Amino acid sequence: RWQKVLYERQPFPDNYVDQRFLEELRKNVHARQYRYQAVVFQSGAVVQQLCSVCVFVLTWWYMDTGLLSPQGLFAAALVSSLLGYVLFDAVDGGAGRWASGRTRWADLKSTLVFAAFTYGFSPVLKTLTESISTDTIYAMSALMLLGHLIFFDYGANAAIVSSTLSLNMAIFASVCLASRLPRALHAFVMVTFAMQMFALWPMLQQKLKARTPRCYVAVTVLFALAALAALATVSSVGAVLFASLLLAISCLCPYCLIRLQLLKDNIHGPWDEAEIKEDLSRFLM
Repeated sequence: RWQKVLYERQPFPDNYVDQRFLEELRKNVHARQYRYQAVVFQSGAVVQQLCSVCVFVLTWWYMDTGLLSPQGLFAAALVSSLLGYVLFDAVDGGAGRWASGRTRWADLKSTLVFAAFTYGFSPVLKTLTESISTDTIYAMSALMLLGHLIFFDYGANAAIVSSTLSLNMAIFASVCLASRLPRALHAFVMVTFAMQMFALWPMLQQKLKARTPRCYVAVTVLFALAALAALATVSSVGAVLFASLLLAISCLCPYCLIRLQLLKDNIHGPWDEAEIKEDLSRFLM
């Protein structure tokens, strides 16, 4: 009788298999089953970042055209940061702060140091790219913001994810765009606002997503509507296209993923590569 071994001589060719070989065939052993509501919920992270980039670019456009003063933006950002700071602690009752060992005084010092450092270097940021053409600045900013969206941590365990690289690309884009604003004060406020949008805002969203899913969904919807309303004041066509993009990501793409899961047909069996499950660390001593 044929045996599935190579260390014994058998009266069969090396590539011979009997009918029992296919009895161990298994399909879609490690395939994940997705629910539509769960996929739509997880797509909120992508919608959030797209809206963040949209709001940031629109804010820069308002400041560049003189429709928004730097003092007004700084005041609005300061109030929203204080509200977000209070909400961040209120969501989990301060448990995250106690676990990290951070105090409010330490957070205040970090904020003051960052604001003072950015304000002191704002004249340098304003004149840093004067020798570069405006078209090149816009192209670099668009490329950096696209890279920010690509490398952002949406919760997937993938090699391409890099929160540090994503944040650095967003800040670099903000520096490039801030250099085209009228004064150094505009550059300071723009970089500070970019830090709030691309560093602090995602942290609050992650906390809401983990602790209060319903509140997270409500905030995501309101944020998307606010971004669409702001974009409609600049371009109605752009608002329609952006709304179509958000609907496709949050509704159409999850539906396509669920439908494609039905076509998955991965086979597993005795032909798979051998996996050593025994602990071999003792041989490395």
